Amino acid sequence: MLRTTTSPIFSSFTSKPRTSRLIFKAFNVILEDTPPSARRNASTNLTTLHQGPPTSAYVHLPFCRKRCHYCDFPILALGSSVSNAPYEEKQEDDPRITNYVNLLVREINATRTCFDTNPNLKTVFFGGGTPSLVPPKLVSLVLETLSSRFGLCPDAEISMEMDPGTFGGEKLKELMDLGVNRVSLGVQAFQEELLKACGRAHGVTEVYEAIEIVRACGVENWSMDLISSLPHQTLEMWEESLRLAIESQPSHVSVYDLQVEQGTKFGNVYTPGKSPLPSETQSAEFYKTASSMLRGAGYEHYEVSSYSKDEGFKCKHNLIYWGNKPFYAFGLGSASYVGGLRFSRPRRLKEYTNYVADLENGAANWCGDGNVDLKDVATDIIMLSFRTSKGLEVKEFGEAFGRKVVNSICKVYEPYVESGHIVCLDDMRREVMSDEFKKLVGDDEVKIEDHVRYLRLRDPDGFLLSNELISLAFGVISP
Repeated sequence: MLRTTTSPIFSSFTSKPRTSRLIFKAFNVILEDTPPSARRNASTNLTTLHQGPPTSAYVHLPFCRKRCHYCDFPILALGSSVSNAPYEEKQEDDPRITNYVNLLVREINATRTCFDTNPNLKTVFFGGGTPSLVPPKLVSLVLETLSSRFGLCPDAEISMEMDPGTFGGEKLKELMDLGVNRVSLGVQAFQEELLKACGRAHGVTEVYEAIEIVRACGVENWSMDLISSLPHQTLEMWEESLRLAIESQPSHVSVYDLQVEQGTKFGNVYTPGKSPLPSETQSAEFYKTASSMLRGAGYEHYEVSSYSKDEGFKCKHNLIYWGNKPFYAFGLGSASYVGGLRFSRPRRLKEYTNYVADLENGAANWCGDGNVDLKDVATDIIMLSFRTSKGLEVKEFGEAFGRKVVNSICKVYEPYVESGHIVCLDDMRREVMSDEFKKLVGDDEVKIEDHVRYLRLRDPDGFLLSNELISLAFGVISP
């Protein structure tokens, strides 16, 4: 698992978080200019989105053959007991997997919600780890439990992260029969030396085999993961990986930039920005190259690290995160967002086992009561909105949090609108030019949100400044 361009506020994410880490402070949002009644009755649901029951669930399956050199996620390395042998030759009843899944099922069954009704789940995401190491019969048990406990829509998006060398056609077809209809393939690189340097358990041969298996099984909705800014990675290598990815014709591509975490093998050996890792300038060039090549091949850059062939192939599950909507999470180290409370489960198996027992006994409570500080909601929305190509909906944000907040944000962003890093759009998503935006900001009598509907970061230069621009917004609403 990796980290995406702007570090998320959640401790565990299916969209594998990334590079420059945003340091959060206590934020005092300026809400005094908006009467409480107006905030409660705003036409937008921005302030109440978190209060509804989730329609998505993340399931953490932590098993890997070995720990990659960059990984700091909660995993359980199975070692040599799972090799690159064909699926039908592999040991299917590893007690470590079976015992964990049984524990996971116990957690799901013990989950108590505070909602009068619980709508069927629209998305389920199996992340890890390497979920494709788990036998289909155990995946089936998890899905049956989710369906029994919460309900599962017949057309639900069910995603699974899969690594080359951990599945064959037979296994993939079994998973598809269970309802898995979206595959996230962890390719990472097309160069043997880079895969070895990262400690990946697969090689380039397994990459091509996995792509062929996905195609042969008729998986239409599949994503390919790639990593940039690896040690000794050159721009030529990165261009080759992007070109080969495009030739493979996935419906979705996720591009992650390496973050060196303390406690990992890379963290013990490398210093960010110093050779053999690329400089910040080189990393930025990698990002620009990905944006140029993938958009040139017909992919929409709809989220800071996500590219989709068309609307239907955007990851519906991850859009729940970027929309600041609630979601369940189950399993080791996973993080949920329910009733306004973000709650992370223990990262160690022993503590997680104790947590499940406490949950069954009623001694653990991870569901919020829906009462949250609006300043927290506002800061979350700003950060998450700027991850997407849609951007921040200015009018709705103003209705929820007040005109003064909108004016302050627009004023601090004026130089970046002029430089082209931020794009302003009207109701028809036509660009509002910088000179017009400057006049709007300078006129205190004008409601900016009546003329500017969206603020979004320009691709790719604005996305590259995302942490800085988000921090500026937080600064003006937290003087």
